[in-house]
Amino acid sequence: MDGLLIGDKVTGGSGAVLRSINPADGLTNYEIAGANAADIDRAATLAQQAVRDAGWRKQKPHERARLLSRIADAIAANGEALARQQMIENGKVLAECRAQAASAAATFRYYAAACETMEAETPPARGNYFGQTVYEPYGVIVAITPWNSPLTMEAQKIAPALAAGNAVLLKPSEITSGVGLIVARLALEAGLPPGLLQVLPGNGRETGTALVNHDAVRMISFTGGTGTGRAIAAVAALRLIPAALELGGKSPNIVFADADLDAAIEGVIGGIFEATGQSCVAGSRLFVQRAIYSSFVERIAAAARGLRPGLPESSGAQIGPLASFAQRERVESFVASAREEGGQVLAGGQRPADQALQAGAFYLPTVIDGLSGAATVCREEIFGPVLAVLPFDGEDDLIAQVNESVYGLACGLWTADYKRAWRVARAIEAGTVWINTYKQLSIAAPFGGFKQSGIGREKGLSGLRLYQQAKSLYWGLDG
Repeated sequence: MDGLLIGDKVTGGSGAVLRSINPADGLTNYEIAGANAADIDRAATLAQQAVRDAGWRKQKPHERARLLSRIADAIAANGEALARQQMIENGKVLAECRAQAASAAATFRYYAAACETMEAETPPARGNYFGQTVYEPYGVIVAITPWNSPLTMEAQKIAPALAAGNAVLLKPSEITSGVGLIVARLALEAGLPPGLLQVLPGNGRETGTALVNHDAVRMISFTGGTGTGRAIAAVAALRLIPAALELGGKSPNIVFADADLDAAIEGVIGGIFEATGQSCVAGSRLFVQRAIYSSFVERIAAAARGLRPGLPESSGAQIGPLASFAQRERVESFVASAREEGGQVLAGGQRPADQALQAGAFYLPTVIDGLSGAATVCREEIFGPVLAVLPFDGEDDLIAQVNESVYGLACGLWTADYKRAWRVARAIEAGTVWINTYKQLSIAAPFGGFKQSGIGREKGLSGLRLYQQAKSLYWGLDG
């Protein structure tokens, strides 16, 4: 399988070989050679030419919108193939993969509409002139995406960057290279001029480093771990180019005694165990008011034990494998540290006994009690199906515990008191707060993190402006 798309050609790379393993059964999906510096230089040159020669940045908004809509139609028509490609690469259950394929198509449709509605601005004049603020594309954008949800994550970067008039060099995760390649081929078939979307799989050390350091690259958009985000930010600072960073999380889910507890149970379970916990917004810290702590945590543990792990294509599967065997080992090491620090495993904490799952990277939904907020599993992002439960008393105690984290991506809040919900939601240091729900996401709303969870906002109209730079025009009226 050729692994690069440069210009309009699918070709072999000259970099390190990547091996895709199906985490459900341990079998090899494919092997491809990633991109090295020479491959990247060729792609970057074509991207610069495409922005200039194809007239993409000068196209009228409705013309770009028409093409983005055609790409959306192509993704929708090929949704099953895209869903199955993601499924074999990262192990998500098929139902979730199908939903994410539909979401990717909707993202392109949204930014097609945004092309038609974004406007220039007319600031109030402070002299005898007429002023305008217009927005220009950067030129060549690097988009680096993670392995947990390539269908949605890649659409959230590619669609607005193209809508803004840029060319995109996409580096997908080495674990999930196939989805981006399919999307890029569909975009070409829909009429996107060659060079405006190119796909350069590879590892971070070789491919990622060469991409973010290339002179043609004018802006970087990255979703992934905080450590890698810091390294990219350092490169961007030295090069004086902007970087949008959507990084890690250790999101709290908060349950007050007056909440609808049945709804809260459902929200907490879905918030952490959906996608096998491999979500940046996973509600991995559960704070429960002390008055209901014992009974509520008992119900959470029982619900976790009741979830059905299974092969991703199985109709009854509620939780699939982790995306790789290395990721399962990482999760197991965190659970071991929790035990060493005095934590009590109330559910899970091991691999499933089902013989049909032994070849895959499965791990049971895990609930851990008896730890303080200083414990490793309460501080560090695990990116797996592990929930740490903690009690709280009043609002001040809660807010102090929640905000102690270095992360601030998302938060869930369950209460019947709307005044309390307002107070606590405003006090929590997080980019998204869900009130009496969890993981409701909209392409129309800005998304990003506080603190070490990132810089910048994707999605929404601000997600389009993310890929543009403001220019002020002054029209003199004297004489």
